[in-house]
Amino acid sequence: MTRRSPPKGDHQPDLFAANFADIPIRDQRDTMERPFFSLAKTPRLTPIEYHVGDVRVEVSANPKFGMATIWDADILIWAATQVTEARDRGLPPNRVLHFHPHNVLKSIRRPTGGEHYRRLRAALDRLTHTAVRTNIRVHGKKKTASFHWLESWTEVTDEKTGATTAMTLTLPDWLFEGIVMKGGVLTIHEDYFLLSGGIERWLYRVARKHAGQQEGGWQFTMRQLYEKSGSSSRFSDFALDVRKIVALDSLPEYTVLLHRNEEGAEIVHFLKRDQLSIDDPRYETPRHPRRRMARGITAKSLHFNAVAP
Repeated sequence: MTRRSPPKGDHQPDLFAANFADIPIRDQRDTMERPFFSLAKTPRLTPIEYHVGDVRVEVSANPKFGMATIWDADILIWAATQVTEARDRGLPPNRVLHFHPHNVLKSIRRPTGGEHYRRLRAALDRLTHTAVRTNIRVHGKKKTASFHWLESWTEVTDEKTGATTAMTLTLPDWLFEGIVMKGGVLTIHEDYFLLSGGIERWLYRVARKHAGQQEGGWQFTMRQLYEKSGSSSRFSDFALDVRKIVALDSLPEYTVLLHRNEEGAEIVHFLKRDQLSIDDPRYETPRHPRRRMARGITAKSLHFNAVAP
């Protein structure tokens, strides 16, 4: 559970579409803290059932493809970034995105090539066949939204060579509306894609959603985190994994502290690194708040349908 090394050529920008070396990476905030994805690399078929207070999240796996994982969600982060960037550049945002797999893999900081194209197709299948039911963003306790992470995806191949020439994916209404709504996305650190552990990735998203820029950060009990994660591990194993991540101190932007409260419950405290003492080895200087500017990329480089939904 640590950061993997960036793939070869990771620093080189692609100009086919908005590239993550040039623009802020956006994550849909409603998906960042609750158990929407499997945190394990082994296939998960056991459903996730999260009912806390008035909030309900239920995720069901497809017997053939399994449940979408937190690594598969990188594709949704890529999509959220493309949709938001299109809108920022004056283009009509659309649920249908056209792309080449090479550019998606480069953007989410993965190697490219035949094996990784195959893994991308498998991820698209899991996202298309994982069923979600939730009342988040549905007004009224008795109302529920039901959808799949992708409505569909397509692939065009060259008849002679069999090489992929283009792909499309279609976002569901629930996710698309969450991306384009005011305050619907949060900028995340590009090194998130290099985190290798499922719980590690989920903890970063929780830290970014809750601790954010807040002075003093944010705290949860270990039990609260376990319930929010949807992890299929035992609580004791989950807690052990969290403690290992704290010891490694590998999360971008945030450090994690452990202590116990007066009742003896273990507390997990997320804190922005720039709030630590400058003498602390975990300290990092604040990132420049100004939006990064795209280099050599025009609005015409973004491949979207011309008509808004």
